[in-house]
Amino acid sequence: MNDWVTAIMEQLGYLGIFLMMALENIFPPIPSEIVLPFGGFLTTYTNLTVIGVVTVATLGSVIGSMILYCIGTVLDIPRLERIIDRYGHWIRLKKSDVQRADNWFHQRGYWTVFFCRMVPVIRSLISIPAGMTRMNFPVFILLTTVGTILWNVILISFGVILGENWQQILGFMHGYSRFVYIVIILVLVVITIIFIRRKRQR
Repeated sequence: MNDWVTAIMEQLGYLGIFLMMALENIFPPIPSEIVLPFGGFLTTYTNLTVIGVVTVATLGSVIGSMILYCIGTVLDIPRLERIIDRYGHWIRLKKSDVQRADNWFHQRGYWTVFFCRMVPVIRSLISIPAGMTRMNFPVFILLTTVGTILWNVILISFGVILGENWQQILGFMHGYSRFVYIVIILVLVVITIIFIRRKRQR
């Protein structure tokens, strides 16, 4: 897949970068960790510019995020509650759990969207719960754009600096992804423990 991605980018230039970043948001197996550094590398021997690559990559990411946000709006809270009414006892979920999660995202979801834009794989999927909770759309776009620009500038810059050795970033990103996932798991474990303790106290 990596060769296919880079070949399209080489052939189509800005359009190829735009398409790959839009697809990366909808189809996470296409990693931005390849698209962005390679896009930076392209600026070292083609007529592409860093500003141009950052711009089209950001546009592609934001449009892909908008599509997933719209998909999330179809999976709204009332529909989830109806599903839980029928099957919740099998997975030990109650409507109150959904409401609690919905309230949490309303309270803290804005910053979650921003920071998750810099976490591989999750950076794409975070748009779905944002749509499900009907997060304020202009705010969603703003935070998505700012977080995406930061992520894009960093990885594209690495591609420019490393040049032909741009693939070295993949090893670093693998370690970064593993570290982030471990932190997320630990946070979820702590939250679960706190939730269980509070439930027992009640």
